[in-house]
Amino acid sequence: MLQDITNILTINAGSSSIKFALYKKQDDLVQQLSGVIERIGLTDAVFTIKEQNNNSKQKINAPDLHTAIVFLIEWMEKQEWFHHTNAIGHRIVHGMHHTHAEIVTDVLLNELNNISNYDPDHLPAEIQIIQLIKQRYPDILQVACFDTSFHTTIPIVAKKIAIPKKYYEEGLQRYGFHGISYSYLLQQLKKDDEVRSYGRVILAHLGNGASMAGVKNGKCMDTTMGFTPAGGLVMSTRSGDIDPGTAWYLMQKGIDAKKFNDIINHQSGLLGISGISADMYDLLQLKKENENAALAVDIFCYQAKKYIGAYTAALGGLDILVFSGGIGEHSPEVRSEICNDLEFMGIELDEIKNMNNELIISTEASKVTVRVIKTNEEVMIASMVDDILDESTK
Repeated sequence: MLQDITNILTINAGSSSIKFALYKKQDDLVQQLSGVIERIGLTDAVFTIKEQNNNSKQKINAPDLHTAIVFLIEWMEKQEWFHHTNAIGHRIVHGMHHTHAEIVTDVLLNELNNISNYDPDHLPAEIQIIQLIKQRYPDILQVACFDTSFHTTIPIVAKKIAIPKKYYEEGLQRYGFHGISYSYLLQQLKKDDEVRSYGRVILAHLGNGASMAGVKNGKCMDTTMGFTPAGGLVMSTRSGDIDPGTAWYLMQKGIDAKKFNDIINHQSGLLGISGISADMYDLLQLKKENENAALAVDIFCYQAKKYIGAYTAALGGLDILVFSGGIGEHSPEVRSEICNDLEFMGIELDEIKNMNNELIISTEASKVTVRVIKTNEEVMIASMVDDILDESTK
């Protein structure tokens, strides 16, 4: 049966959206279409499909995740390609200590269920869609692709949190996320500059969720996100790093664990600082007339700059800096502000190249090569599934 697989479907499920893409399995993986269900749980949920010659958008009824999943499956059932799709790859945000993508089994699902409270914004949705597909189409091969796998090479000095040892033994440690994106970026970097890609590299995935990874000799040495995706850099609605005493202070004001999780994941970051918007594009438009919008942008860039300095020290220098993610790929102003005054580290931007969003935006004299690479988590998931299929047919 595995030899007959012609299509690979990728699914990236979150608490309020489901992204998917279809790839034709040929000599290379060729994307056939992509789509997304957005604003799940709200009255104006939207279903968008993008094909080579046809894009469509419609409002749908998706008051909860289960309804959205059923809608998507029933829509796919009406598509001819779905009946030739025997493999589905899922982005799983939290994978504990799993080092590679794996075929979904009952044992794996049980393990993910046991840690679902580690990441309540992602894991429950990812588990639910796997289970529903498994119930309706048990013959479809499903593969779990873990965001955390990329970071399993982090040494213990960066991995371990300075709290009592028993909690570390229970699994409380730095895991890191955005690993599928980082795997893709490193893969692309190796194609463009293989020798230097094994040097000292900082990968910056800057989007609604934002993080950085320090890579050396092709392996992750440290990353900004920690036990959950809420740590590290300032993000659209996530706080990033905060004093642990903040939790204690808010508890004294009657904030329980559920409310605290909502505050740091959904009310903080750019939205919390500005009080206006979680969207960097909006804030950049408003910064000249609104000091809170300007402050949100400044803090975002300051924290990113600070981590570049920290990881350069941890790596023993820097050869390549990569910007990616929605903000990293499309905001020259943010890239410029982050790199400003880093000439002492060998980072010199060519502002014309930067404004034009070129692939290399550093000057020819810059000791550090600064690149902009568009990430593609979907094709990386499909590639991981393809690798498993190839192994299964040997």
